[in-house]
Amino acid sequence: MTAAVAVDLGKTGCRAVLWTDGTDPAQHVHEVAGAPGLADGGGVATARAAVCAAVLPLLERQRSLKPTTVCVGAAGAATDPQAARALAVHLLDDLPIHEVAVTSDAVTAHAGALGGRPGVVLAIGTGCVAVGIGADGSFARVDGWGPWLGDEGSGAWIGTAGLRAALRAHDGRGPDTVLLRAAVERFGDPDRLPSAIGRDGSPARTTASFAPDVARAADAGDAVAAGILRQAAGHLATTVRAAAHRVGGRQHLDVTVTGGLTGLGEPLLEPLRSALADSPRPLHLRPPLGRPLEGARMLAVKPPASHEPHVVRVQRATPTVPTQPPAPAAAVQE
Repeated sequence: MTAAVAVDLGKTGCRAVLWTDGTDPAQHVHEVAGAPGLADGGGVATARAAVCAAVLPLLERQRSLKPTTVCVGAAGAATDPQAARALAVHLLDDLPIHEVAVTSDAVTAHAGALGGRPGVVLAIGTGCVAVGIGADGSFARVDGWGPWLGDEGSGAWIGTAGLRAALRAHDGRGPDTVLLRAAVERFGDPDRLPSAIGRDGSPARTTASFAPDVARAADAGDAVAAGILRQAAGHLATTVRAAAHRVGGRQHLDVTVTGGLTGLGEPLLEPLRSALADSPRPLHLRPPLGRPLEGARMLAVKPPASHEPHVVRVQRATPTVPTQPPAPAAAVQE
């Protein structure tokens, strides 16, 4: 029986599953608090603690299973490969595992969504990023620059555009829109809106909470809201096309869209499909096949050649089994 541990390490949560042949991972996921990101100060230490907290209870509950590999998809791994390698080495000390693989959470999401095939995955939520991987292993990461410098077309972008339109209507600088009433219902007095969006310390998350209001207004026929979603779709399509161009080739390329913002439905997805149809390279839009945990499991057990160049792997030189982290440093081979 093949056994492996898949880990999805994000900034909010860290989810792990001990995966065997025939396992239904949805019933066996163990989740703990996440970590800020490998590239942040102290990122390796906090990531190490989060992964151990998620994985060790799984191994303790199922002692008869002896997984050989842990694969971690971690935020920040793409921008700091040295930190990714350091995390892999530390986890080899901490866990009774022969091999540790660490890669970007974008790579595990890509592998899960497209089943390990080449293509582009557009992840849209509060922020947005597109990851393209070509058949030759070429890699492109487009946008994902955060709410102040990028994330164009994201939930934060749509929500901010909707609130700006509401304030323009409130001032008389712009056309009437039901977004003004929606903003008042959600945030209260428009004159206090600037302070309201900063109340919880995450303006991007707060403005993104208004994106569903924009979608509902567009679905009800509000021209201002519909125009915002068309513009958002245009930005997202540009991001996808840029990723497709950077991974090279002229043949058709699979594209899938994941993330919470897909919940806005047709008011966003219909103009996105239309915008992608105008791409000079044929793009085949398809539903995602699986989640990042499925991608991490794939990279642990049977990594596709196109994704392997983006994975850091370290292996134990001798089959020693530590008991509690941190254990004495294990020799590794790369």
